[in-house]
Amino acid sequence: MNDFMQFFSDSDPGAVSTSVKMLLLLTVLSLAPAILILMTSFARIIIVLSFVRSALATQQMPPNQVLVGLALFLTFFIMAPTFQQVNDEALKPLFAEEISLDDAYEKASVPFKEFMGKHTRQKDLELFLRYNNAERPETMEDIPLTMMVPAYALSEIKTAFQMGFMIFIPFLVIDMIVASILMSMGMMMLPPVMISLPFKILLFVLVDGWYLIVKSLLQSF
Repeated sequence: MNDFMQFFSDSDPGAVSTSVKMLLLLTVLSLAPAILILMTSFARIIIVLSFVRSALATQQMPPNQVLVGLALFLTFFIMAPTFQQVNDEALKPLFAEEISLDDAYEKASVPFKEFMGKHTRQKDLELFLRYNNAERPETMEDIPLTMMVPAYALSEIKTAFQMGFMIFIPFLVIDMIVASILMSMGMMMLPPVMISLPFKILLFVLVDGWYLIVKSLLQSF
C-alpha cells in the first residue's frame, strides 16, 4: 500500500490525471448498459416496439437487431438535451480539472434525476422511500439514485404496458373477426392467425403504423 501511494506521489501530475480519466472512462463504459436501460427512455421504447411485433404476430419480423437499433437511436434523440447538459456541466469541467470527481458525479446526476422525475409516478417513488424509512425529500435533487432509478424503471414498465395494451386492441379485433368467420364457415381446423396476419399487416401499412408508433413514443416524453 505504501509503495502504491509512493508511486502516485512520485508520478507526474499529468500522468495521474490521465490515469483518473481512463479509470472514469472504463467505469462509465462498464455501467453504460445499465445506465442506458434503466435511466433513459430505452426501456419504454423497446417494450412498446416488442408489443407491436407481438400484436402483428410476425414472429421475428422486424428482427431484434432492427428493433434494438431503432430504440437506441430514438433514445439518443430523446435524451440528447440531458446528455448535452451532463457533458457541459460535469464532463467538460472534470476533464479541464476545474471540479473533482465527486462534484462531477453530483452534477451529472442532476439532469438524469430531472428527466426521470418527470416520468416517475409518485406512488412508485414513495414505495422505495417508505421501504428505506427515508424522509420525504424537499427537491428532486435530494432523492438518491438508488431510489430514483428503480422507481423510474417501475413507472416506465407500467407506461409501456399501457401503451402495448392499446396497440393490441385493433389487432385483437381482427383476430376475433377472422376466427368468427372461419368458425361460421366450418373451417375450425384452419389456424385463424394464418388468415388474419395479412389483414393485420395491411391495416398497419395503410394507417402508417410505424410512424404513429414512433410519434406516440416521442410525444410520451
